[in-house]
Amino acid sequence: MRLGQASLGQLPSDIARPSYDRTNVVSGIVHLGIGAFQRAHQAMYTEAALAAGDTRWGIVGASLRSPATRDQLEPQDGLYTLAVRGAAGERLQVIGAIGRVVVAHEDPTALLHALADPAVGIVSLTVTEKGYCYDPATAALDEAHPDIVHDLANPGRPRTAPAFLVEALRLRKAADIQPFAVLCCDNLPHNRRTVGGIVARFAALRDPAFGHFIRNEVAFPSTMVDRITPATTDEDRAAIAARLGVADAAPVITEPFTQWVIEDRFPRGRPDWSIAGAEFVGDVAPYENMKLRLLNGSHSTLAYLGYLAGYQTVSDTMKDPHYRRLATGVMDDAATTLKMPPGADVAAYKRALIERFENPALRHRTWQICMDGSQKLPQRLLGSIRDRLAAGAPVDRLVMGVAGWMRYVTGIDEQGKAIDVRDPLANRLRTVADQAGLNAERLAPALLEIREIFGDLAADPRFRAAVSNALAHIIAKGAKAVVAEVM
Repeated sequence: MRLGQASLGQLPSDIARPSYDRTNVVSGIVHLGIGAFQRAHQAMYTEAALAAGDTRWGIVGASLRSPATRDQLEPQDGLYTLAVRGAAGERLQVIGAIGRVVVAHEDPTALLHALADPAVGIVSLTVTEKGYCYDPATAALDEAHPDIVHDLANPGRPRTAPAFLVEALRLRKAADIQPFAVLCCDNLPHNRRTVGGIVARFAALRDPAFGHFIRNEVAFPSTMVDRITPATTDEDRAAIAARLGVADAAPVITEPFTQWVIEDRFPRGRPDWSIAGAEFVGDVAPYENMKLRLLNGSHSTLAYLGYLAGYQTVSDTMKDPHYRRLATGVMDDAATTLKMPPGADVAAYKRALIERFENPALRHRTWQICMDGSQKLPQRLLGSIRDRLAAGAPVDRLVMGVAGWMRYVTGIDEQGKAIDVRDPLANRLRTVADQAGLNAERLAPALLEIREIFGDLAADPRFRAAVSNALAHIIAKGAKAVVAEVM
């Protein structure tokens, strides 16, 4: 039997499940990018608000590309299991906040119809950094991106998140419906300003007056999200099915820690996410920088250098004391660039990160974290490096992750086996690597010339020297030996 509305009553008594009447829920949120992270994070917070009695905020999920999540959830009436795994064991909860899922590329009109629904007050996004079709070095819309070019020519059949947002806002304005708030939950620096700028620019390319309208009339609340969510495996599905007594094709695995810091700018209202612990603040930027630079920066460093050393998961990597020391050092250096409000305990956050990375219950694959590095490096590591260089401080530990990425994108690991490099710039990166060969004096300068990743930072001789030196040592000695030498 499959998990679904009809089988909820047959679940073991210790499995939490929706306590509200799902037939009374109104869809007030459309979420673009209905992947595992959203279902472990925002949907969980929304579930708490629905359970508290505010049924205006059900979620319509949207996948821009793949039908996989729709195909998993539709036979289950949108239900799925959230498995929270930590040192104390595993806790299961069936989430009912997602009413339905649409697949944009199959039927863009259906998604536009959902976005234009007057009941919708929030459109949230987890489409990953590459989903915004922007230049990570400048945070500006990539106007030459093939999908952006397509969407400007075909506004009624969009492919990208910015184009769907703009066309939906246009439809709402034409029907005299108030705009929804656009809530970016991706790892973008200054995400309110970045996403607002991308969407307004796309709109202005269609109609300058409408670009002005979006810039002045549409709310883009800033937010910081934090919860580690590894990919679900067949082993996970089998274990959860054994606990439930029914099959669940779409379970999500996550850790006990969760954080959501949100700028409270929602003209059409919002769920009371604070029920589940969300924090509403006036300025999200300090928390956003803390998460990007401490968690994501050290995570990527561990992932690239750990993968090269043969470690399959972050927790495996953290068993190596030298990698643990490097992660701590990356956090320590990045922390010097932060400007936190009074009361923020950065030291406690760093300690918690180490514990979270060591969590053996989470099989978070290094390869998964390595994906899309060209989109991630600018905000995860390069921002900290820029600020440290401006202060005259050393960057030797921070450049280790950058050098590890350079070695990783050559596409051949330290045992001579092929690496499946998943990145929007994968073909270009491979061409550069093939031309340069496994030689740091050629490879590092060639990769640093990719302006949309490194921008003006590539011109700094201190940065160039530090990266080239780290890469040369990794190529000569191997990642594991070099990490052991880092102090």
